[in-house]
Amino acid sequence: MNFQLSEDQRMIAKMIQNFGDKEMRPNTLKWDENQEFPIPLFHKLGELGLMGVLVPHEYGGSGFGYHEYVTAITELSKIDGAIGLSVAAHNSLCTGHILQFGNESQKKKYLPQLASGKWIGAWGLTEPNTGSDAGNMKTVAKIDGDHYVLNGTKNFITHGKSGNVAVVIARTGEVGEPRNMTAFIIERDTKGLSAGKKENKLGMRASETTEMIFDNCIVHKENILGEVGEGFVQALKILDGGRISIASLALGIAEGALDAAIQYAKERYQFNQPISKFQGISFKLSDMATKIEAARLLIHRAADMKNKGVSVKKESAMAKLYASEIAVEVANEAVQIFGGYGYTKDYPVEKYYRDAKLCTIGEGTSEIQKLVISRSILE
Repeated sequence: MNFQLSEDQRMIAKMIQNFGDKEMRPNTLKWDENQEFPIPLFHKLGELGLMGVLVPHEYGGSGFGYHEYVTAITELSKIDGAIGLSVAAHNSLCTGHILQFGNESQKKKYLPQLASGKWIGAWGLTEPNTGSDAGNMKTVAKIDGDHYVLNGTKNFITHGKSGNVAVVIARTGEVGEPRNMTAFIIERDTKGLSAGKKENKLGMRASETTEMIFDNCIVHKENILGEVGEGFVQALKILDGGRISIASLALGIAEGALDAAIQYAKERYQFNQPISKFQGISFKLSDMATKIEAARLLIHRAADMKNKGVSVKKESAMAKLYASEIAVEVANEAVQIFGGYGYTKDYPVEKYYRDAKLCTIGEGTSEIQKLVISRSILE
C-alpha cells in the first residue's frame, strides 16, 4: 500500500480547499445558525465532479476509486462537517445503491442526474421504532398489479425533503420471514410521498434531516432495485461502504479541529509565551495528531480493500468506530485548548465539537460497529 497521496488525491484536496475558501467558509456559520440546506452549493459541487466521485465516466461521474473518495469527504469535512455529511450520503447511499444494484436502464436514467449534482439523492432505511432493528420495519409495500403501494414513515433521512430521488427499503414480506424487504427508487414528485418533521439538531445543522412519509405511495415494479426480497442484504452491503464515508467525515472533522487548535496554541500568549510551549498543551496536540493518523490508516486500508472488491465488513466497521470516537475526543480537546473562547461561536471548534458526535451514531452506532467487529472475529 502506497502511503503517499496520488496526483489525483492532491488535485482533489487543492480543488476543495480553494472552493471551500470561496464558497463555504464565509457561509458556514450562517448555514449552521439557520439550519439552511444550501442546495445551490451542491449543484456547484456537482460541477466539480464531487457528487459522483465513484460513478464511472459512462454514467457522467468522475470515475475515481475509494482513496480519492475518502480524500474528497475528508477535505470537505475539514471545512464544514454538515456539507461533508450530505455529500457522503448522496454519494455512498443513494447514488451508490443504484450504481451497485441498479439495472442498466436505471443506471442510465438516474446516475447522470445524480453525478452531475442536478439531482440530490436520499436513502431511506431508518424508522422511528426501528433504528438498528431494521428487521421489524413498519413501512410496507403491497403488490397491486404492476405496482407496489407503500405506506409508512422513515425518519432521520438525509435530504428527506429536498432530495429529488430516494432509494427506500420497504417490507414486502411478513416480519421474521427471510428476504422480506425490497429496495425501491422513488422520485420526489411521486404521488403519496411527502416530507414530515425536519429535525432540529445539535450539529450537522446545514445537512437536512427529515421524515419521509408514504401514504398510498404508488411505485411501478420497474423501480425495484435488484430482486424482490433483496433489500436488506443490499442495505447491509451499502452500509459497509457507507461506514468508510462516515469514517472519512469523522477524520475531516478531527483534522479541522486539530488545525484550529494548533493555530490558536501558537497565537495565544500566556505568561509571555505561546501556550503551545506548555507541555500540557503540546502533549494534547501530539495525542490528537497521533489518533488522527491511526484513523487515517484504518480508513485507507478499508478503501484499498473496497477498491479490490473484497469484503470490508470488519475493516469498515473498525475504521468507522475508531475514527468517529477519536473525532469526538479531538474536538473535545480542541475546545479545551481554546478555553473559554472555545465555547463561543467566534471560533470554529465549538462547531466541530457539535458535529463530531453524529459520527458515533449515524449509519450504525459505535455499539453496532462493535457488534459487527466481534461477530467477524468470532466466526
